[in-house]
Amino acid sequence: LPYMILPMQAALERVPTSMLEASQDLGATKAQTFRTVILPLAMPGIIAGSIFTFSLTMGDYIIPQIVGNSANFIGMAVYQLQGTAGNTPLAAAFAVIPIVIMLIYLSLAKRAGAFDAL
Repeated sequence: LPYMILPMQAALERVPTSMLEASQDLGATKAQTFRTVILPLAMPGIIAGSIFTFSLTMGDYIIPQIVGNSANFIGMAVYQLQGTAGNTPLAAAFAVIPIVIMLIYLSLAKRAGAFDAL
């Protein structure tokens, strides 16, 4: 939760109050101000926070193992294939999947301009 809240808070603090006042002066409602002013200016912080949280949970296998049945998670499959089964090539193939997902997500975030404001 802190990995998502801190970048969002920093992005929301960077929204100039003059933009909010201008939106009010032009007759926009609070919903319109949020949708057309606050959200586009805060989007880099939202994307940065999602990168932090998403990348930390991609390889997580301990928490799902403690909480319940974690047979469907990629991290647990890699752990079981490498450790008990001794099938290192298949474990390496499974480990590439989160890397590819993160590369695609990071390229989309870069295209959205999320790294320019950080």
